[in-house]
Amino acid sequence: MRTSFCLAAAASAAVLGAAFAPAQAQGTGTLDKIKSSGSITVAYRESSIPFSYLDGNAQPTGFGWEICQRIVAEAKKASGRADLKVATQSVTSQNRIPLLVNGTIDIECGSTTNNSDRAKQVSFATNYFYTGTRFLVKADSPVKALADLKAKKVVSTTGTTNYQILRRLNNEQNLNFELLAAKDHAESALMVQQGRAEAFGMDDILLYGLRASAQNPAEWAVVGEPIQVEPYAIMLRKDDPAFKKLVDDTLAGMMKSGEFETLYKKWFQSAIPPKGINLNAPMSKELRDNLKALSDKPAL
Repeated sequence: MRTSFCLAAAASAAVLGAAFAPAQAQGTGTLDKIKSSGSITVAYRESSIPFSYLDGNAQPTGFGWEICQRIVAEAKKASGRADLKVATQSVTSQNRIPLLVNGTIDIECGSTTNNSDRAKQVSFATNYFYTGTRFLVKADSPVKALADLKAKKVVSTTGTTNYQILRRLNNEQNLNFELLAAKDHAESALMVQQGRAEAFGMDDILLYGLRASAQNPAEWAVVGEPIQVEPYAIMLRKDDPAFKKLVDDTLAGMMKSGEFETLYKKWFQSAIPPKGINLNAPMSKELRDNLKALSDKPAL
């Protein structure tokens, strides 16, 4: 079986240079930083379909990415910088928080779980998606549920809550599977493709996205009951109430006007690039409820 998960090469030079980027000045908010520098840096993921990923022209796109463009427009107004320049930065599960904390990026619109542990380092806007951990396997795999992974090899992406959840469940339920770590979602899927792992444990919506981007989606299946439903949210620097209010207000406006739901249908219930496949993922009850509640409550 030959299946390819296409992923453009990472901007390695930019990532390497991030370690030397100046941190945000103490006491200076993101809007002040934007106003004085005349630029904002928006972070994207390379394979978090359909939230934030690279299209056929190696340009960032996706549901979260489009929402970020609305936020950038509001930041331009609030900062009074009609000439605001928008820089982009690829991030991974491992470096997204450090790059936000040190000021290299100003906002991350991807597939980051809003949880209490991360909230010690960063802030989160209003929750804009809810998901649970499931498994990507080959369609002919005998694995249909968590219990079927006993004594097998399972992969998840380094730096994700899914990896931590799987490690905990492995110990609690004595499943004795070998938990492997990959640098990103595309590599995790590739390990299953090549037979180096039996299953890839990740947020179910991301697995649907990876299956949709495969050369032959029918050769893949997403299995298992969702484990520990968690919220996704846009990530911001901590202790920056003015910028958080701008982001939350932008999301609230979109949710109340119906623009958010229109955007959701575009990315989750319509044909999307690069292959024009429909994820057919209806809005969850948790998300529909949050269109009214506008909560930024984290997972435990």
